[in-house]
Amino acid sequence: MQHRPKSLNLFQVRLSINAIVSILHRISGMILFLILPFLLLAMYVSLESESGFICVVALMKHWLFKMFLIGVSWVFFHHFYAGLRHLCQDMNWMTNLREASYSGRIVLFLDLVSVMLFARMVW
Repeated sequence: MQHRPKSLNLFQVRLSINAIVSILHRISGMILFLILPFLLLAMYVSLESESGFICVVALMKHWLFKMFLIGVSWVFFHHFYAGLRHLCQDMNWMTNLREASYSGRIVLFLDLVSVMLFARMVW
């Protein structure tokens, strides 16, 4: 019987890029689910009346709300690109370790580029 060292310290565990992308995909899905009621409420208020629309537009001009939107855009883009990656892997495309690691890096790169483009549009 082989005894391997076990460490429960999460700061000592080195995760692969595949594990990081997969964990972030799950976290981003949870965040999207939790943020959805607030986004729907903002849409409801903006469509209810003209004063509600003006209020939501004024809120969107605040720098803190812009930062929130940029954060939500990262969550959306990461979930979208990682979801496409998982769908491709379900079709047996990029399933070996080297290709999966490469596709994980592509997902993170696309996240960064998409969020930077969105941030430029918002600001």
